[in-house]
Amino acid sequence: MERRSFLNVSGLAVGSLLLPVFGRAVAAEDLLSPMAVKLKKTLADVALNAATAAGASYCDVRIGRYLNQFITTRDLNVENVVNTESAGVGVRVIAGGAYGFAATNDMSPDAVANAARQAVAIAKANAKLLTEPVRLAPVKGVGEVSWATPIKKDWRAVPIKDKAELLIAANKAGMDAGASFMQSVMFQVNQQKYFASTDGSYIDQDVHRIWMPVFATAVDKTTGKFRSRQGLSSPVGMGYEYLDGKAEDKVQAAGGVATLYKNSYDLIEDARASGRQAKEKLTAKSVEPGKYDLVLSPEHMWLTIHESVGHPTELDRVLGYEANFAGTSFATMDKWQSKKFKYGAERVNIIADKVVPGSLGAVGYDDEGVACKRWDIVKDGILVNYQATRDQVHMLGENASHGCSYADSWSSVQFQRMPNISLAAGKTPLTPDQMIKDVKKGIYIVGAGSFSIDQQRYNFQFGGQLFYEIKDGKITQPLEDVAYQSNTTEFWNACTAICDERDWRMGGSFFDGKGQPSQSSAVSHGSSTTRFNGVNVINTARKIG
Repeated sequence: MERRSFLNVSGLAVGSLLLPVFGRAVAAEDLLSPMAVKLKKTLADVALNAATAAGASYCDVRIGRYLNQFITTRDLNVENVVNTESAGVGVRVIAGGAYGFAATNDMSPDAVANAARQAVAIAKANAKLLTEPVRLAPVKGVGEVSWATPIKKDWRAVPIKDKAELLIAANKAGMDAGASFMQSVMFQVNQQKYFASTDGSYIDQDVHRIWMPVFATAVDKTTGKFRSRQGLSSPVGMGYEYLDGKAEDKVQAAGGVATLYKNSYDLIEDARASGRQAKEKLTAKSVEPGKYDLVLSPEHMWLTIHESVGHPTELDRVLGYEANFAGTSFATMDKWQSKKFKYGAERVNIIADKVVPGSLGAVGYDDEGVACKRWDIVKDGILVNYQATRDQVHMLGENASHGCSYADSWSSVQFQRMPNISLAAGKTPLTPDQMIKDVKKGIYIVGAGSFSIDQQRYNFQFGGQLFYEIKDGKITQPLEDVAYQSNTTEFWNACTAICDERDWRMGGSFFDGKGQPSQSSAVSHGSSTTRFNGVNVINTARKIG
């Protein structure tokens, strides 16, 4: 029996986080057994033939095996180890101009053929209510091809004992450095995805992702006050080699206030820093509200990009077809059609892609069999495009999909999902320390924190992990209780400087929710350290009355 359940990761540092877990529990050694490509092609042909025989004008088949391993620890204890496997076949068709979809976890030819026929029957029923037929942008079949995340160490081959011991060692390092409580988690995902369609494509992909968040909490036992500091790792599309923590991949934050990471991650080092800085935050100065120039690190910027650019430029939100998880979008079609809507300052260039190595979004082909690419969303500050799939691009006057269709399971229907959305690096040589030298009154923010955004993705508020006062070009002291408020266009038009490509790196979301029923995807967002002038900062600890 396949199932969709949720892993509850809770604690003082994280509140409560419900994470989707798909499939049935399996032994760790079972994760290493692949499904033969020949068998997948045979089943795909069964579905394609059954669907066309039943009257489908188009059919695509996704045969998936989705593997997860989640390890959670708290202080010096392992709280949970979860290994899951979910496998099955999803069939999408067009018949009578309408979509139909059906799925099965029975991998026998008869069951797959029945699912295909069921999808056609659903499409024909839907066609009776159709006002406009589905229009798919053309895709040339690619024959039999494959793509795989270029991993160097397969997480599935690393003993759970070794991983658990690493997490416990990280927790101990954090507590030794000043944390009262530590929590660390290791998320590991392998998606074995096979796509076939009546366009003539048979695409086999092997996708790997990994993330290890750390949460430190320090408590003042006298006052009961507590503060937390999350780790600064990024979720990545890599193998277990991400945990190598190479010296050349370590980056010093401006003023040396923190060690940041690019391409690999030192879990123990960052856990130790998390514990130390959580304790330091107990005595940090509470911010004075007012207007500040903000210097935002990539470890912070990714979430602001995700919420204020990524979601509002999803075409289904723009059109009002999607309204879950904070609504539709202010970036309406008329703004794009004007060809002069200023999303941001001239130096702001936002790029969409699913090809950057090591990113969460990187795959060879999307879940409609479209080869992945990159394209502009904002060019020289002007809104120039959206994110669109095969059945959407005709609305933009285009005849080729952007390649950003995704389903989180074989049992879920694919739809438009956010690709990597990134801010291009500045063209003029500039380091974070050089940027800060020019700031008279500002705040340097490292790491992402809580946020809030309205139902049009317009008015927002963002917190962070680490905050430092900038005075007369120098970082002077840590701050606390910081959040900034703005609206999307005011904020991006206040962008006055972007560090160069040497400082560019990616953060991202391992669990990005969208849709109803909800689906979860993973997406990265890159930037260099970026400056925004005259942004309103509030004190989150102040009370009214």
